[in-house]
Amino acid sequence: MQQAKEVVIAEYQTHENDTGSPEVQVALCTNRILHLTEHLREHKHDESSRRGLLKLVGQRRRLLAYMRKKNYQGYIEITDKLNIRRK
Repeated sequence: MQQAKEVVIAEYQTHENDTGSPEVQVALCTNRILHLTEHLREHKHDESSRRGLLKLVGQRRRLLAYMRKKNYQGYIEITDKLNIRRK
């Protein structure tokens, strides 16, 4: 899991040592959302993981709204790259 996180950070960072930019955060959230979605396909009654998934989706939505307001071009690029639907 840690190696996957490092790969995602390396791919989406805007500069060296960048771990907290909105682009990186959205990519990490998306990675975890995909992982949890697969988990919930197998374990349909895991309500605590479902709640965590919903919290992650909300967090990603807020980050994308921030990016849309502050850096529209970056917002377009990240949503295209991660196949996220946009408003």
